[in-house]
Amino acid sequence: MKKVSELSTLCGIDACAIVYSPYDPQPEVWPSPMGVQRVLAKFRRMPELEQSKKMVNQESFLRQRILKAKDQLKKQRKDNREKEMTQLMFQYLSAGKIMHNISMVDLNDLAWLIDQNLKDINRRIEVLTKNAQSQTQVAAPAVTDAVSKIEDKGQGSHSGQGFDINMDLMQKQNWFMNLMNNGGGGNETMPFGDVNQQNGFWPNPFFH
Repeated sequence: MKKVSELSTLCGIDACAIVYSPYDPQPEVWPSPMGVQRVLAKFRRMPELEQSKKMVNQESFLRQRILKAKDQLKKQRKDNREKEMTQLMFQYLSAGKIMHNISMVDLNDLAWLIDQNLKDINRRIEVLTKNAQSQTQVAAPAVTDAVSKIEDKGQGSHSGQGFDINMDLMQKQNWFMNLMNNGGGGNETMPFGDVNQQNGFWPNPFFH
């Protein structure tokens, strides 16, 4: 009776309870006999399809709980299997080879996991490429505007010096546009400073 009261209060619904006992000739009701009659009358006015839509007895309730538990178990097994294969993959990467004692089932699951990781990497590369292209489209007008302002300042008494500065900036602008459009490919050399060198283990992809 307490649970029915809490359910009705917390969910804001009309509820009633009728509890029969083999040791008591009169059933116990909640909230009151009149309240039970009111809820039952409201229930009977509903269409039959709505009445039986979510109706359960003890057997059907337990069946639903069992199905839900099976689904949770299946999902947990899948997660555990994926974690197991991930650990196995890193072990083989550290060893630099695949052990001979691996079963065909493990080999098949390992191949699936590697394929999923490759797909995730490719999707990430596509996102980064699109972001880089968007940044290029935004940065290009800013570079052009800066060059135009410097050209305006270069005109006047120092026109010769301004022309040299403008040519240098135009070279930088062309190099910048080629770099962003070609993804750093080709043999372009950065027109300022000696940065055509490798740092660390991997070569810098923007300078060759």
